[in-house]
Formats: sequence, structure tokens, C-alpha cells
Amino acid sequence: MNIYADRGNLLLLERRCRWRGLGFELLASDLGEGLDPESADLFYIGGGQDRDQRRCADDLVEHKRDGLAQAAARGAVVLGVCGGYQLLGHSYELAEETLPGVGLVDIRTVREPGPRLIGNVAIEVELSPGQPQVLAGFENHGGRTYVGPESRPLGRVLKGYGNNAKDGYEGVRSGSVIGTYLHGPLLPKNVWLADWLIEVALGLTEPLAPLDDRLEAEAHREARHAAGL
Repeated sequence: MNIYADRGNLLLLERRCRWRGLGFELLASDLGEGLDPESADLFYIGGGQDRDQRRCADDLVEHKRDGLAQAAARGAVVLGVCGGYQLLGHSYELAEETLPGVGLVDIRTVREPGPRLIGNVAIEVELSPGQPQVLAGFENHGGRTYVGPESRPLGRVLKGYGNNAKDGYEGVRSGSVIGTYLHGPLLPKNVWLADWLIEVALGLTEPLAPLDDRLEAEAHREARHAAGL
């Protein structure tokens, strides 16, 4: 699934690895194919519309759920964006049907009365203790997501709607599994998160070598400004 230019997240990861001399190989898993949990250090599920999610939800459960669970259990990074985020949980309840999720995180998503949650958004995230940082992007979702006790939100909403426009939180995190509604794409506007994902995926104990991130820093400032920060 891919909307809102979210494949740019993969390009950003590739470039930041290559600029540091780190190897990078991109593999795709099509409908009907199984998933080798040892095949990658990072697994990415992009966003899609409801029609696409119906096709992918059944495929993820039937062919890929066990592989994703085993990958996450060994510490591989799993990143889900928007529709991919919703399918990381238990289910997505639409008016006429319930789409199954892979159950990697304790969330459920429902379609409730009310408008779509659309606009620029910024959240405060603390992936490392005592080091809060800001993620900024764009959200556009009709589903409302609720995080259960076995997982925790990714961050606190500073501007925008977040998971459900009620509880003040956005996204989910459980170990090395992260889900978020932030589009636009997410990582080029928040390269600190991209580097964190690379470090965790590769099991690094030291920070990655710094890069010349003047353009990336400006993109982040613009995303924050668009959200009202």
C-alpha cells in the first residue's frame, strides 16, 4: 500500500544508509507471498485506502502475520504508516465489516460518526529516556484508533488530532514496532527518527555518524510551522 508519497520513507532510509557506507537492499512482499522473518532488519507497511486495505488485511493475516511476529520478537523494526498502522493492531471495524489485523500491537481502530481527521500534526515523542523530540507531518484518516494496556502511544499530540481526536495521543509503540498516522512522507521531515530506526534495526550501540542535514532540518522546521509550532 502506498499513498501520500510514503515510498519516500524507503528512499530516505536508502540514502542515509548509502551516505554512511552502509549496505541497503529493498525487498518487496507481494500478495500471496509468505514473509521470511530473517529476510530483513526493518519491515515497512505503507498506507492505503479502504479498498486496498481489504485486500492487504486478509493477505497479511493469512501469509505474513507469523513472519512479522517472529521478526518483531527477535528485535527487527516494524514500521506501519496510516493504513499499515491500523493493520498492525487487532482489527479495523468499518460500518459493514471488520478487517483483521496482525495483532503485533494492542490497538483497535473503529469508524465512528464525524469528519475525517485531516491536517498538519505535530507530536512529542520520547524514544530515548529524557530526550523528548518532535515528529511533524500530515494526517488524513477516517478511522479512530485506541491504544490498549499492552502497548503505549508513540507520542503526545501538540497540534492536530492524533489517534482519535479525544485522548491527546498519536501512534503506538511496542518494543521495536511503531505505528503512526503521520504522512507526507514521515521520515524526510524527521530524519532523527530515520536514524533511530536504522540504529535499532542494525542493533547499533553507538549513534550513527552525523550527516550534513541542513536541508532536512529546514524541512522539519517547515513541517512544524505548518502544524502551528
